[in-house]
Amino acid sequence: GIRIGQDGGGSRSAVKVWDERTFRNLDGDVELNTRNIKVALRRLRRFAREGVPEELDLDGTIAGTARNAGWLDLKLQPERRNRVKVLLFLDIGGSMDPHVQVCEELFSAAKSEFRHLEHFYFHNCVYDHVWRDNARRRNERMGTLQLLHTYGPDWRVIFVGDAAMSPYELVQAGGSVEYVNDEPGLAWLARLFTHFRKITWWNPEPERAWEYTRSTQMVLQALGPRMFPLTLSGIARGIDALRH
Repeated sequence: GIRIGQDGGGSRSAVKVWDERTFRNLDGDVELNTRNIKVALRRLRRFAREGVPEELDLDGTIAGTARNAGWLDLKLQPERRNRVKVLLFLDIGGSMDPHVQVCEELFSAAKSEFRHLEHFYFHNCVYDHVWRDNARRRNERMGTLQLLHTYGPDWRVIFVGDAAMSPYELVQAGGSVEYVNDEPGLAWLARLFTHFRKITWWNPEPERAWEYTRSTQMVLQALGPRMFPLTLSGIARGIDALRH
């Protein structure tokens, strides 16, 4: 059905909301209370030496000096840099509002751990566009097809969301609660899941609750066994899925 306005609650299955939703950007610079999330994400990093040689190669310098009859022979090498590239898709607003703090902690940790990190927001499901700034999401969007042409299959993809919505939003054209979309959400998810080889989905809702939400089961069916709870153990399992 249609709900006019957002005050007064309403179920997660509302199909259309006739007012201007206002979302807040997640704070990627929030100070974490624990380093555990960073430590978990660190397992995904993959270092390689690249760039101009500017870092002292201690082992090479020792070996070169020994071969040079004791005369100092300085050896330099490129800096070690994390080469892993991560796309982070963040569900924002609605049923995700209670999970803002943990999402901010994750976002902050990801920004500090990954040199190559791009983030995008969506609401409930990815359709034909995503955005980087919630304050300008009406005017500054990136088309999902453009995104698929911009970022290659070598990017690791992390979705963060509860996958809780009306099933109508996934299976029907025009199912979005924000505008009239031409193609159903599952069609867009299928494109993303096919294009990117390394994907994980972190769900802030308890894993035991997923079976009771029809839309979550539908996303799981499309995604395969790559959805994990947004807990430290779930993040670790998701990182393993991205590594292999």
